[in-house]
Amino acid sequence: MLDSNIEGVEQSVSTGVLPGWEQVDSLVIASHERNRACQDGAVADYIPVLARADPELFGVCVVEVDGGVHMAGDANVEFSIQSISKAFVYALVCGELGHAAVADLVGVNNTGLAFNSVMAIELNDGHPMNPMVNAGALATTALMPGTTPEEQWAAIHSGLSAFAGRDLVLDEEVYRSGTATNTRNRAIARLLESYGRMDRDPLDVVDVYTKQCSLRVRARDLAVMGATLADGGVNPVTGERVVSAEVCRDTLAILAANGLYERSGEWLFEIGLPGKSGVSGGLLTVSPGKAGIGAFSPRLDSAGNSVRGQQATAYLSRVLGLNIFASQAHATSERSPKVF
Repeated sequence: MLDSNIEGVEQSVSTGVLPGWEQVDSLVIASHERNRACQDGAVADYIPVLARADPELFGVCVVEVDGGVHMAGDANVEFSIQSISKAFVYALVCGELGHAAVADLVGVNNTGLAFNSVMAIELNDGHPMNPMVNAGALATTALMPGTTPEEQWAAIHSGLSAFAGRDLVLDEEVYRSGTATNTRNRAIARLLESYGRMDRDPLDVVDVYTKQCSLRVRARDLAVMGATLADGGVNPVTGERVVSAEVCRDTLAILAANGLYERSGEWLFEIGLPGKSGVSGGLLTVSPGKAGIGAFSPRLDSAGNSVRGQQATAYLSRVLGLNIFASQAHATSERSPKVF
């Protein structure tokens, strides 16, 4: 890990605020209207049940850190959370084990390869590299507290429900379909075991991971979960502290670097926000200190990211002033040059 020499230096926060309520509301609706006609992409089919999703579904939601909710389209339609769960299980594990331990065990760097790559593990001497690819997510799930798989699953279910502000339900059909087709994840878990990176039964870990990906959420839930990360770990709807502000910082950094798989660099370049996608069509984006954005549209690009979700989020990032890299001169009048 980087020797940053910042121990004891307090983290300062300066994030600004969103525009007024009516403006945010109208812009969320505009983001939906602007992109709902897009037909690009294809519905995922490598998990058979996902192939039955209605490709026309499209919802967008923004939840502010004060709890304000803005929705358009199919924002209350449920779908399985899939890989978006990785972000929140990572946050829960960080809360238990701490910043340095999880970074060392799981990693933080982008592989540059597909989310289910076996080659990435071999190229990095068995290291999973980051928690947003499947190898790293399996390693993270294995670190969840609990002496049995049942206890680990209960902790994950409870934790993700706390992020969402409601009791999330396991989609049994998605779970069964995922279990019938997760051969590659079982192989990845076995490979991690062979490198000494997993000290639990790898098949038990894959089963718990498959369950966490099968929880049912809505775009609105994703926005609440994102707003919880945006607000230093406090759910803005329930008022419950779910994780610490430090855990949120670590999770958002991981999402910024790795949240959209091999397209993460392009995403950060164009959108300028931490985000995480899932192959059922969900997309989570976080504007630190301001809001969470949840989008849902099942048509995906070749990397497994929702096409209309990305378009709607890109629009909102621009019009709401969310891009964390955007800046402008602090005064518009002419200024005298400084003399040094």
